[in-house]
Amino acid sequence: MRDKIFKKNTDLVDFVFDKQVADVFDDMVNRSVPGYQTLIEMMGLIVKTYGKDNSNYYDLGSSTGAISMALGLNNVHKNNKIIAVDNAIEMVNKCKANLSKKLSNFDVICSDINKINFENASIVVLNLTMQFIEVEKRQQLVENIFNGLVVGGVLIVSEKIHFDSKEKQKQITSLHTDFKRANGYSELEISQKRQSIENVLITDNIEKHIERLNNAGFASSICHFQCLNFASFLAVK
Repeated sequence: MRDKIFKKNTDLVDFVFDKQVADVFDDMVNRSVPGYQTLIEMMGLIVKTYGKDNSNYYDLGSSTGAISMALGLNNVHKNNKIIAVDNAIEMVNKCKANLSKKLSNFDVICSDINKINFENASIVVLNLTMQFIEVEKRQQLVENIFNGLVVGGVLIVSEKIHFDSKEKQKQITSLHTDFKRANGYSELEISQKRQSIENVLITDNIEKHIERLNNAGFASSICHFQCLNFASFLAVK
């Protein structure tokens, strides 16, 4: 379904993942996030390389299930379970419906990811999720994930990022706005979405992401993908 949520002038409130957003989420994210399809496709490579037999794969902030689907359809390992977690019931319902069409060994849980007990994980993915977690809770979340990973397991964190340089931030913001225009969003839609989400989505810079992963104890942490102001980090235990 086409995203038309901000097509008309409205009294703006903070962005929430309700039914209206769930219905258009796939269109919204593809038209708003540069490189989104590449991020999904990378999951196919990552699960083949880092997935392990007899282990769990976690998709945190699973939304409509694109990451879970990519992990499941590309999995070459044995006895794995995909655990998709989201705190928005409308997203959970969409995710269940989507995964049930093509996968079997999965659970979809409606929960705060900060309350999840991670167990026997070889892959954990936070795809455009950390940015919605309270800043003061992010380090502890990464440490909880680290503790639940098997040796050689990986955490993938894909996020919108910012730059400390005002000049660089201005340049990248301009290009991101052009990207949204090229995908059919009007000036009104771009402006209203920005105002709605600015108090909800809090970004980090690349250095902070790497620092957080290193502090948690990961043996290797790299930025393995970046497109404009979106980046993905791969951390190996």
